[in-house]
Amino acid sequence: MSIPFNKPYLTGKENDNILQAVLSGKISGDGIFTKKCHQFFERQYGFKKVLLTTSCSDALEMAAILIDTKPDDEIIIPSFTFVSTANAFVLRGAKIVFCDSGSENPNLDADKIESLITDKTKAIVPVHYAGIACDMDKILALAKKYNLYIVEDAAQAIDSCYKNKPLGSIWHLSAFSFHETKNIISGEGGMLVVNDDRFLKRAEIIREKGTNRSAFFRGEVDKYGWVDIGSSFLPSDIIAAFLYSQIENIEDIQKKRKKIWNSYLNGLLPLEKKGKIKLPVIPDYATNNAHMFYIICSSLDERIRLIDFMKQKNINPVFHYLSLHKSPYYKEKHDGRELKFADMYSDRLLRLPFYYELSDDDLDQIINSVTNFFKN
Repeated sequence: MSIPFNKPYLTGKENDNILQAVLSGKISGDGIFTKKCHQFFERQYGFKKVLLTTSCSDALEMAAILIDTKPDDEIIIPSFTFVSTANAFVLRGAKIVFCDSGSENPNLDADKIESLITDKTKAIVPVHYAGIACDMDKILALAKKYNLYIVEDAAQAIDSCYKNKPLGSIWHLSAFSFHETKNIISGEGGMLVVNDDRFLKRAEIIREKGTNRSAFFRGEVDKYGWVDIGSSFLPSDIIAAFLYSQIENIEDIQKKRKKIWNSYLNGLLPLEKKGKIKLPVIPDYATNNAHMFYIICSSLDERIRLIDFMKQKNINPVFHYLSLHKSPYYKEKHDGRELKFADMYSDRLLRLPFYYELSDDDLDQIINSVTNFFKN
């Protein structure tokens, strides 16, 4: 039987919650399960305000509007990231300034940010790759020094921390994903976290098509109308009902995922000691939420051959991002700097199958496959 890269995990409560949402008579946005999800995230992680969205991409687009991104503003992001990180700001006319990754992990190199800051820089968007925190103290210091916004792209980072502070709570705004490949899921889905009082009221308005509809339903205004720009960013309560079933089981999900992650680490450590591969590095300031497990091959050619070898064994590993500074859309707009570590991860990083129902036998088969490839 084939081992897929990902398999969405169902806790068993999804159908009951969805039925409850349907029977409540309100399955559009901001129903009973949306409110339950909001309350959980605010209580569990100390977020000032959360708003479920239809995707992490939408949450990032909301953040770009909230910080009033304008044409010719410059936004610093890593090149090794998903296109949504850039698109959210490009849609507002901003110029993207790419920062290289670090040598130890794919996160942007905080020591390379300051040289990229100009009088047009508006924000830094650190992406916590694989749920592992960026070096936020250095990034915060730069943001304060140059009066910049920080928008955390925490798509992969639910239940992970920087120095015991939950990712997504560290400064102005952050965005999370509940896509089916994430730790807790709703198929598609995301969340905007607002930690700055300045953005609390406007975030609701942007999410509701630029109207003050939410305030109207709370009885704060006697009628609602079009008061700002915005779009339809809020998800159906059916999606929230599915997500809440995952939330109710987050401790169990995280416990199992960390067990899988540690099995990979222990099983593949001998190959790293022999210099065959590199394994993930978790900095002292970061926790591991077991979002993914990856290995670093010695070359693009080796990665291609390893993928082919594993697929012959019915195992489906997957590489990840292509460097955005070399993308067909943006390569002519990039300033020409070499970003060697972003390119290295693009060429050599390989993600191994990772999902809740991955069995010990599956793990043994995957680890043995990787080991046998390097033996041969």
